[in-house]
Amino acid sequence: MNPKRFSSSTRPSTTVKSRFACGFLRALWRINRQRRTSTSASSREICRRYLRVKVAADVSMASAVGSRRAWSRAILLRKLRNQGQNGTVRVRRMSNIPRMRKRNICGNKCTEEVAGTCQAEQLRKLVPGGEEMDMCNLLGETAHYIECLTTQVNVMRRIAEILST
Repeated sequence: MNPKRFSSSTRPSTTVKSRFACGFLRALWRINRQRRTSTSASSREICRRYLRVKVAADVSMASAVGSRRAWSRAILLRKLRNQGQNGTVRVRRMSNIPRMRKRNICGNKCTEEVAGTCQAEQLRKLVPGGEEMDMCNLLGETAHYIECLTTQVNVMRRIAEILST
């Protein structure tokens, strides 16, 4: 197998980075425009803005990747399901978001086989759309999803650097 071909298929291209950056900046502009009309600076409003930025980042990356990947299709479908009447995306309150647990989901007694199943189930919960995937597809989608998240963080850091100067 050609290692160059494998790495290029899992790493997001420059066009994906630029499409993500453009979509994300447009979404941030819309969020900022909504913020100017709202004078409230309560913790609830800050939480809503945080969730809007998070959804904007996820949807922008999924749109940049397109429907080729199961995780991007899952994010885009979730956005369509959560769209309100006026076209805005409804976001969940912070208190409704499940918190990560430090303990094992299998309980205290985990054999190697059960531990592997537990880890696969945890991975299915982390990758959007992972619930319906077999193990081989799940691992491939996870690798691509991690690469895209890394790209997302790098682009967002670069945007923050540019805007802070």
